[in-house]
Amino acid sequence: MENTANRILILVQLYSTINTKSSYDFIIAGAGCAGLSLAVHMARAGILDNKRLLIIDKARKTVNDRTWCFWEKTKGPFEEIVFKSWNRAWVRNEKSERCLDLAPYAYKMIRGIDFYSLCNKILSEYSSIDRLYVPVRDISFDNSGIIVSAGEHQYTADYVFNSIARDEKQGHLNPELLQHFKGWFLETTEDIFNPEEATLMDFRVPQQNGTAFVYTMPFSSRKALIEYTIISPELLRSEAYDDALTKYVHDLGIINYNVAESEFGIIPMTKKKFPLREKNMMYIGTAGGQTKASSGYTFQFIQKQSATIVQSLLQTGQPFSKLSKGLARRFRWYDNVLLHILKNNNPAGKEVFDILFAKNKPSQVLQFLDNETNLFQELKIMRSVPQIPFLKAGFKEFFNY
Repeated sequence: MENTANRILILVQLYSTINTKSSYDFIIAGAGCAGLSLAVHMARAGILDNKRLLIIDKARKTVNDRTWCFWEKTKGPFEEIVFKSWNRAWVRNEKSERCLDLAPYAYKMIRGIDFYSLCNKILSEYSSIDRLYVPVRDISFDNSGIIVSAGEHQYTADYVFNSIARDEKQGHLNPELLQHFKGWFLETTEDIFNPEEATLMDFRVPQQNGTAFVYTMPFSSRKALIEYTIISPELLRSEAYDDALTKYVHDLGIINYNVAESEFGIIPMTKKKFPLREKNMMYIGTAGGQTKASSGYTFQFIQKQSATIVQSLLQTGQPFSKLSKGLARRFRWYDNVLLHILKNNNPAGKEVFDILFAKNKPSQVLQFLDNETNLFQELKIMRSVPQIPFLKAGFKEFFNY
């Protein structure tokens, strides 16, 4: 009888432990670029000195699974791990090539493993931060607040920052186009590359499957990341990416080389309007619309969003006071127009990008892609592209929008 009672007591205690909701001030769901960036911004601003934070992700982020490239005028929040930067970059096609002076910008590259290592090191110094490596099963709301179900347990928080898009969990984002790419970290036996000059876009590759280009990020005269990128509605056969890279490398006259690492990625290019907030949950990163729809660039938009959240927390104690309605409406419209052009291939994508850099200052194009230009600058850029197809696309997307 006593043994039975003890077993029942143990089961009751176990059930109570499993169903007890651990409470936090903040929960970050997803520890990719957006989640870790926000946590680091919060830590550096002193927000976590007396607050409890739980970060949940199914993976520990200990491999070099990606790189981020972006442009920046000054030293940024992750300057200490910039692997390489360039002040000049080439844009090439069959008819012309031009070396762009990017000043006052520098084009920078950060490796995934360096980013994860730095973030994990910074966050490990805070006893108020807990890490949990299990999938997030669900995020729900009741009278007590937000409930995050992860693994076999539930957790509550005053605020949740979610980088896991609901559509993503269902396996689709319904994008107009996909930007998909494969990159080789190449090592050659001879001096081939100029480490002071990157190649931003080289369109001297077949265009029949969509807008395609190669960019090259040289680290030394014998090492570089060469990445084949294509913008199209569907992915290619897996071997097609390697075939394109092999041909491109051979066309450069590189015969003896070794592929030290490779990477593959897919970025949805979508007109979808992403939610920014649901009660006390805020969407961050791609899930919160921080991927530039027409270019796929994300890293800098994540840093801007993280800085805005931190500023709001410091000034008001909650993350929403500085919350804008995503990108300015006109930039969303510009993105939609360019996606329309790229999807219909009229004019061809390579012509559009070539014209943008040929007829405008490189710094102004980069500023435009950062959503930081004014209307006067934007009108100048719009006048530089083919008028009739862009006007048709503009009117159509205006009424759709």
